[in-house]
Amino acid sequence: MGAGAAQILSFPAIRPIGDRRSCRRYFFTAENSTVNLIGRPQCAVRPAGIQRLLLRRQICRAADAGGPSPSEGHDDDKWNSTLGKVSACIQPVLDFAMANFLPIALLSGISFGLANPSPGCLAHKYSLSKFSTFGIFLISGLMLRDAEIASAKEAWPVGLFGVVSILVFTPLASQLVLKLQLTPQEFVTGLAIFCCMPTTLSSGVALTQLVGGNSALALAMTVISNLMGIMIVPFTLSNFIAAGTGVSVPSRQLFRSLFLRLLLPLILGKGIRSSIGGVAKYVDRNRQLFPMLSAVLLSLVPWIQVSRSRSLLLMVKPTTFLVAIGMAAVIHLAFLLWNTLAIQGLNIAFGNDKLVFAKKENARAVILVASQKTLPVMVAVVEQLGGAMGEAGLLVLPCVAAHINQIIIDSVLVNYWLRKDRINKESKGA
Repeated sequence: MGAGAAQILSFPAIRPIGDRRSCRRYFFTAENSTVNLIGRPQCAVRPAGIQRLLLRRQICRAADAGGPSPSEGHDDDKWNSTLGKVSACIQPVLDFAMANFLPIALLSGISFGLANPSPGCLAHKYSLSKFSTFGIFLISGLMLRDAEIASAKEAWPVGLFGVVSILVFTPLASQLVLKLQLTPQEFVTGLAIFCCMPTTLSSGVALTQLVGGNSALALAMTVISNLMGIMIVPFTLSNFIAAGTGVSVPSRQLFRSLFLRLLLPLILGKGIRSSIGGVAKYVDRNRQLFPMLSAVLLSLVPWIQVSRSRSLLLMVKPTTFLVAIGMAAVIHLAFLLWNTLAIQGLNIAFGNDKLVFAKKENARAVILVASQKTLPVMVAVVEQLGGAMGEAGLLVLPCVAAHINQIIIDSVLVNYWLRKDRINKESKGA
């Protein structure tokens, strides 16, 4: 029995090497044929090759002596190389996420609502969507500059056409949309309501700035169309949509709701920017942060709506939803085509008397801003209707897709314009 035990325990002994603070493991040594475990008994013993153990002994002894490790330089180079490779892989992902933060936020909200509707239903119980809409327009007021509005005065004829196109011409498309046949009918009604909305508060201006357009004109059209939209949208819905469905729109209540949730926070944000010192400088230094906050608040809207209507959404066939997405894309392309042809026609009609229509910066601002529709106002309208035109989640869902569609399509258009400008610049330089 003793011989058997001695045979079992006949492998290299164990001893600590170096100071515990610099090397805390216990290694095998081949100095005797007995086992001697020195140190804490709970430390685990892991067999390893002799060459590997000898290398570790050298590393620990070098660390205790304060000298460099035999492989210290090689390990540092390998670590730095690994970090470089990881950074090279992660950076494109981060760049893509920053460039597409809004559609990613919207899709994340929809996905989370479909996966787990309970938090969204709880958020609806405490009216979180109302606070999120208030926050979006408060941020818009904080970012509103006086100089940008003043600089748009020169191009007022172009801006006037843009506002009329947003609030009068493009809403006419809602009557054509209502003639489409799709089940559920809320998809069609939701897109028709979306056509009657004013322009987006951030996307159109941001894309106009990116392409080098007249950002002041874009901002002026955005502000004016949204302020006037509070008064015009209820009557547009009553005449273009409710008349065909037999539903009366509560115009007075809708106007009051839009005023409290859209106009009031916009005025409040602008007042805070103008009256409190340092706010304007802080907001201007963080021009990328506030749109991201607005996008996060906007993503709460489809999250809550999808969570509330998850059971109904799961009943919709995927092919039906794809058709609704295609319809939304066609609508936006039609708006882009209309505004492009209208600007060219006005330029030909007025000729040299109105050079503002011939300026590329003004034309691009109108084409982008007047072709987009805002989602927060649409959600505010749907909530005020109280289900009179259908289930709120089914009304909003295709409009979320339409909102993402217009951002993606306009991004492609902006890239095309930038590439065209670069080619023209290179040809002139040659």
